Amino acid sequence: MSQPSSLIPSLSRRQLLLQLTCGAGLLSLSADPSGAGESDQDRDIERIAARIQANPVIQRGRTAALDVLKPSSRDLEHGLQLHAQSLVFDAYGFAPRAAIDAELYSQAFDEGASDAELQDLSEDMSMTRAVSDPSEREEFEIGWRAAGVTCIFQNAGEECQAPLRLIKRLARFTYLTDMLPDLITKAATPDEILAARQQGRGCLYFTGNGVPLTEDWLTPHDELKYVRIFFQLGVRMMHVTYQRRNMLGDGCGEAANGGLSDFGRQAIAEMNRVGVIVDVAHSGWQTSLEAAQASQKPIAASHTTAAALHHHIRSKPDEVLKAIAEKQGYVGVCCIPEFLGARGDIAAFLDHIDYLVKLIGVDHVAIGTDIAYTSRNDADQRKKLPKNPRKNRLKWASLWPANAFAPVPGSRDSLMWTNWPLFTVGLVQRGYKDDDIRKILGENVLRVTRAALAPQG
Repeated sequence: MSQPSSLIPSLSRRQLLLQLTCGAGLLSLSADPSGAGESDQDRDIERIAARIQANPVIQRGRTAALDVLKPSSRDLEHGLQLHAQSLVFDAYGFAPRAAIDAELYSQAFDEGASDAELQDLSEDMSMTRAVSDPSEREEFEIGWRAAGVTCIFQNAGEECQAPLRLIKRLARFTYLTDMLPDLITKAATPDEILAARQQGRGCLYFTGNGVPLTEDWLTPHDELKYVRIFFQLGVRMMHVTYQRRNMLGDGCGEAANGGLSDFGRQAIAEMNRVGVIVDVAHSGWQTSLEAAQASQKPIAASHTTAAALHHHIRSKPDEVLKAIAEKQGYVGVCCIPEFLGARGDIAAFLDHIDYLVKLIGVDHVAIGTDIAYTSRNDADQRKKLPKNPRKNRLKWASLWPANAFAPVPGSRDSLMWTNWPLFTVGLVQRGYKDDDIRKILGENVLRVTRAALAPQG
């Protein structure tokens, strides 16, 4: 499905290619802008553009977003060019996901693999098959190029504190970056993120999703020893809590809203010392507030929304948002319709950005999508899976209130991860200055990553 021609009447051939790739920020735009000559780079852009244009999933998402935004040709053109020229840093998200291999999954099922084994196998395939399967590698590249993202603060852990569980995703994404170095690299420092962009590659900056604890409870110092070990493995951000209460504090799903524990304060001090960003995205409101007050370095609510616009356990109230800003941290707006409220679409998403900018200032606002592009092959593969007659019990990490919110049709498509360039177009439409848009797209997150690694004075 191509984009409506009425939206692009003034675009040149090269600008049209730019639109079709949605300003893939991984590609240098230093070639002749007039389009008079055609370099290898031009042909590469054209090749990728054709593949993206032929992808019905990506095109469906673009159409849904454009139907909401209805940008003028001037705003569309400027937004796409600005996106291509900017550092785009997803404040919390996921690299494109591969399709599972139904045959391999079915074999494990027939051999009597447990539900936990099947879940682990499915997750491994979705995270790493871009390495071994050429069609999945192509899907990975198409998704990444279409989004025009430089770096993702990648969820590379599980929703827990157990080191052996936390290390699994970390290993998988390390493997992915090791094996696809022409496309994507692991960044260990902010300078490496900038270098990846210069080299025309994407990169992942790891978040561990939980503070690793041995739970031997000998001393607080001994219990926190794995914070540094996981930092040495590349983890640069950790959740204080997930939905449930842990030894650091209350998660966002706990009705008690009990706040940060004494041990939680010690954990935050250790993260500050080591250079790990404190993330309160899934923490309770009181835990989030007290974490911001306790931290000596900028913290993040990496993927959340404004409670004033839509009350949800995963949102944050004004008091918490202001406390994060006062510590020079960032608040990332996510792309989950149920957390956004209103229509649950790209317009609602932009409303939350507007609200945050007015409340805490543009220097503290980011985009943390909390979603991924999934290979179009995945749906067909999952149709082939054997049916498991067992009913699974609620997972420990799940603690969600009943939610009657129903987003409008097409809302999820309008917030598709590959629509990142249209997020930029939406910000242009709303009158943001280019310098402020660059801050929201990635510079604010980059600033916090630098502050986390700075020596404590």
